[in-house]
Amino acid sequence: MANIYLYCNENGTTKDEEQVFQWHLKSAKGGNNHKKVFKWYLKSAKRGDSHGQCSLGYCYQNGIGTAKNEVKAFQWYSESAVGEYSYGQFKLGDCYLNGIGTAKNEENVFWWYLKSAERGERFQWYLKSAEGGNSDGQYNLGYCYQNGIGITKDHKKAFQWYLKSAEGGDSRGQFYLGYCYNNGIGGNSHGQYGLGNCYLNGIGTTNDETKAFQWYFKSAEGGYSRGQFKLGYCYNNGIGTIIDKKKAMELFPAHQIFVKNTQ
Repeated sequence: MANIYLYCNENGTTKDEEQVFQWHLKSAKGGNNHKKVFKWYLKSAKRGDSHGQCSLGYCYQNGIGTAKNEVKAFQWYSESAVGEYSYGQFKLGDCYLNGIGTAKNEENVFWWYLKSAERGERFQWYLKSAEGGNSDGQYNLGYCYQNGIGITKDHKKAFQWYLKSAEGGDSRGQFYLGYCYNNGIGGNSHGQYGLGNCYLNGIGTTNDETKAFQWYFKSAEGGYSRGQFKLGYCYNNGIGTIIDKKKAMELFPAHQIFVKNTQ
């Protein structure tokens, strides 16, 4: 629990919400304070924190510190997703895919995976706008860096872009100048992976192997291991791209023997 406290309060380390989430999960899975962790998540969730809501959903889904309740898991994932937490959006997509606490709904699967993935795309568009000298885009980019939308939180870069926006006359940039937060959330690569699965298998949308490959590629770039494996699978089997056994082996080295045997 000491590690969680450090990450939350920036005492001797960088504040990192993804690490907070992972340490909470480790504590919940392996420690003796399951109920205590659950109570902290519950308090956080009731305050409206989308990260806490997602974590609480995870507890209910897996029976950590409380009785397993998939309906409540779905409800809290929904709250987190509406709060624009990309990993919560991804988990809500999973619920619709697997019928966790709700009826299966392929259209909703696609929608929430798309929402999760788009949070990374939004940053790229703001970056293009900001680099082109648009003060509105500069403000939006600062906001992305401040809140970890599609990029790791970085208070220095948030300040720099808010400054550029303020100098360009944008009142919001002037208002938010100096408000910066550090580190961030990687959830969007999970959504990109899920979206790739939707396009590959025709879940809630038309089957499109090219788009499946593109989304797996984005997920892999974000460092998500499942996205990397699926990208390797695409290269190995020519799904949405030309066959490239070398790239396939690089992406899933544990499966090199399989790839070699299919050459």
